[in-house]
Amino acid sequence: MSGTGPYQSAITSTSAGKNPALPYRMIDLDPDTIADYSRKAPPPATSTVSKTGSTAIQLIPGDVMKVMISDSAEGGVFAPLAAGGTVFDNVRVSSDGTISLPYAGTINVRGFTLTQVDTAVRKKLKGAAATDPQVHSEMVGDLSGSVLVAGAVKAPGRFSSLQGPLTILDAVNMAGGPVLEPHLINVVVRNGKKVYSINYDDVLSGKNRQVSPRSEIILERARQRFVAMGSVKDPGLKDLPSRNPSLLEVLGSVGGLDEQKADPQGVFVFRINQEPEPGQPAAEVFRLDMRKPESIFLARAFQVYPEDAVYVTNAPVYEWQKIITPIVQTLVLGRTVSNL
Repeated sequence: MSGTGPYQSAITSTSAGKNPALPYRMIDLDPDTIADYSRKAPPPATSTVSKTGSTAIQLIPGDVMKVMISDSAEGGVFAPLAAGGTVFDNVRVSSDGTISLPYAGTINVRGFTLTQVDTAVRKKLKGAAATDPQVHSEMVGDLSGSVLVAGAVKAPGRFSSLQGPLTILDAVNMAGGPVLEPHLINVVVRNGKKVYSINYDDVLSGKNRQVSPRSEIILERARQRFVAMGSVKDPGLKDLPSRNPSLLEVLGSVGGLDEQKADPQGVFVFRINQEPEPGQPAAEVFRLDMRKPESIFLARAFQVYPEDAVYVTNAPVYEWQKIITPIVQTLVLGRTVSNL
C-alpha cells in the first residue's frame, strides 16, 4: 500500500531497533524522560562589545590617493602650506604598483603605508624641485582597505574602511543586512591568512569581531533544517523556525497534524546522535502521544535539532479507507455498467 514511511507498529514492536546494521533506541517522551531532551535556556545578555584597533593599510594596485605638496620657499614650484599647497587629486596606483607625480617622477609604492608614501615623495623632491617640501597623502578610493561582502545580504558589494576599522556587523549593515533569519545564516570570514565561520545569531549575541582590510565576508545559508514526513499538512525539507526550536514550534511551522489522516498517538522524531552515551546506539527514535493533555507541554519542552526527521503515522481508520475506497469505487462502477 502507498505511504510515506513505516507503520507505528513497525517502529514500536519489540523487535524494532534490533537490526545490527543500524540499531536504534526507542524513547517515550513523558514527564519522567523529558528533562534530558528539553530545550536549553537562552544565554544571558552580554555587555561585551567588539574590540577595534587601528590597522595599517598597505597600498595595492587600484588604490586612489590625494597628495598635497607644499614648499616653504617663496616663488617655488609648489604653493606654500599657508596657501593650501599644491593638491594632486585622484593619484591612482597603477597595475605595476607605482604612482606618477610632477617633478617627483615614478615612485613604486606597492605595499607602502601612507606615511611611507609621504617620505618617499619628500625624498624625491627635496633639493631637486623644492627647498623644504612637505607632503601629505590621504586615501580617496581604498581598494586595499575595503571589505567585500557577498552572499545572503540585500546589497552585496565592497565597502570602505576609510572612516575607521570595520567589524562584521558594520560590514553586514553596510550591505543592507541579511536576507534570512539570523539563526539561518553562517558568516565566513577570510583575509588571505586564515578563515573562520560563525553563526550570525552568535554575532548579534555579543561575538562581533573586527575584520582586517581586504577581508571577504560571505553570508551563506546555515544547514539548520529538518524533514517533516507523514500526516502533517505541509511535509518536506524545512528551515528550523528558531535557533533552538521546540517540537511544538516545528509542528506548527508545517501546519500541524493532518486531522483527516494523522494518528496523534504516532508522533515520532528520528535522530542520529553525534555523541551517543557509552553502550547506546547512535540512532534514537522519540515517540509522543498527542492524545494525552500533557503532551502539549512535553512538545513545547522537547528540542528539535538540525537534520532531525519528524514523522507522523497515519491513523488505522485512514489505512482502512485506502483499502475500502477502491473496492467501493469498483463495485459502484460495476453496478453502473450492469445497469447500462
